[in-house]
Amino acid sequence: MIALDLSRLLRRACSATPTGIDRVELAYALHVAAEPGPHCYAARNILGGVGLLPQQQAERFVARLATRWRTGATVSEAWRIVMLAWRLRLGAMWGELRLQRALRASDQPPVYLLVSHQKLDRAAGIARLKARCAARFLCLIHDLIPLETPHLARPAQETRHRRRIETVAALADAVIVNSAATREALTGHLGPSRRRLPILVAPLAGNLPQGGLPANAEHPYFVCIGTIECRKNHHLLVAVWGRLARELGDRAPRLVVIGRKGFGGRRAADGFAALGGLVSCRSGVPDVAMAALLAGARALLFPTRAEGFGLPVVEALSQAVPVLCSDLPALRECGRGVAEYLDPDDADAWHRAILDYAVDTPRRHAQSQRLMRWKAPCWAAHFAIAERVIAGLLSLDAAELAGSPPALEASTSAGSEIGC
Repeated sequence: MIALDLSRLLRRACSATPTGIDRVELAYALHVAAEPGPHCYAARNILGGVGLLPQQQAERFVARLATRWRTGATVSEAWRIVMLAWRLRLGAMWGELRLQRALRASDQPPVYLLVSHQKLDRAAGIARLKARCAARFLCLIHDLIPLETPHLARPAQETRHRRRIETVAALADAVIVNSAATREALTGHLGPSRRRLPILVAPLAGNLPQGGLPANAEHPYFVCIGTIECRKNHHLLVAVWGRLARELGDRAPRLVVIGRKGFGGRRAADGFAALGGLVSCRSGVPDVAMAALLAGARALLFPTRAEGFGLPVVEALSQAVPVLCSDLPALRECGRGVAEYLDPDDADAWHRAILDYAVDTPRRHAQSQRLMRWKAPCWAAHFAIAERVIAGLLSLDAAELAGSPPALEASTSAGSEIGC
């Protein structure tokens, strides 16, 4: 019996578009619903416990949310999704004992699966679940950014994330991570007694629909995807486009920024607004429209300062769109030898690259040639790793769990509705 925690999706039900972590939890929810094995859904409640969710209602919520994020939704449909999420969250308040009874009735040791960081800092509910149901605890850690670069996160995040990692060290039976960079960072923050905790790398896959028609555009344009916040380094793009405006005026390439404003992002958003028609900022863009915008772009720009994985890089390369991104270990993993890597502090280098990619230069052509060899990671390969971890947990086979993690170049021959 797998109990998948949907706390993050329930909290994000009012959002018109997903974040990267939202996409991962949604992918897991769709995968679990499609699998024949015994499963249920759970959520954290305000009392700190983990409560059972009604299965049919939970799966209906997941399906509706997936449709909304893919194609958009009317106001009335969005409202129905939010109300369904609230009913499920209220049910979780009184569902802790029901979840424990359901897990104790399982023929095999149950697995509590948390693939977001949602309330991971509150360990008591997880500890009760393990003690009362002999449950195994498997979690997915996305990054250690608040601990590695606390100046790029909200002030309270460093303390909260430290507690999350303390929960992992105290209670996790195994961990999935999205990159070797995240695994190295996590290992460094675990105590000596937990350094042998099984940690397997399972790269993430893209969620955007494939094969869409590119958006029509009068001018060549670039796309930047991600919350407008200090960590994503949008200030660099403000500076570059200010320079392009002075040099080229209306002949400058355009920039489309897709993402909502977040922590420390107001100044960058104001800077983009001051550039007038050269830059457009869009939030609430469903996946179908985002895929069309991305397909017509000269390149994805991703000048971020810290990442655990870099899902926009994978999304762009999966759409055969060139990528200019920061030279970070996690981005080198997911972009491999295809993307072009730049210093996130070198505005001159980004300026030159953007001018080269705005037209058909040999530099852009070289990346297009590399793209022909690109093998996109797929959800089928990711879930095969997750299922291997779960099988090891059920047999308590630590040797199997500690085996070498698969490489990012996992075969894409096995497809799924949400991957490949």
